[in-house]
Amino acid sequence: MTFKEKINHVLPRKLLTASISGALFAVLLGIFPSSFWGEVNSIKEYLLGFTASVPLYLIYSFPVIFVYGTATSIISDFLSGIITKNRLKQLEPYLSLVFHLLFGSILQWVSLGAAILYFIIDRILRKKKSRYKWSKAFMGLAIPLLIWILFMGIIWVMDFFKDGANYIVY
Repeated sequence: MTFKEKINHVLPRKLLTASISGALFAVLLGIFPSSFWGEVNSIKEYLLGFTASVPLYLIYSFPVIFVYGTATSIISDFLSGIITKNRLKQLEPYLSLVFHLLFGSILQWVSLGAAILYFIIDRILRKKKSRYKWSKAFMGLAIPLLIWILFMGIIWVMDFFKDGANYIVY
């Protein structure tokens, strides 16, 4: 397999993995209350904080996961493939996980969580033995966009019902 064929085989799957894991990471990160939420005393305040934080996390984490995560995942798989070439092939996934964790430890637990999530989703997609095409990779970009639109829509609806009188023009 030539270098171009390898890139056309691996890169679409990695980009799809980045789209899925980036969107899922923002939602998972939004589940945990953070300091900018303020004090959370009720379920309503928790849900408001969660809904408001997911688009924010998505805006900041998705580009990093998409670019840095994809690049380091390709490097991790490449290095683990070279090290285990022709011998100890069953150790390749574990060595790849170690490299993912090393690259993911740059921002401590936050980026480490993203690296683990990226690795798991990539392994799930890899097991499907499907040939991922560029069209699937580009369609995968709709996932974070739709998540962002969904949460921003929820914020807009909540704001509308909270201050609905301000939206009605007499």
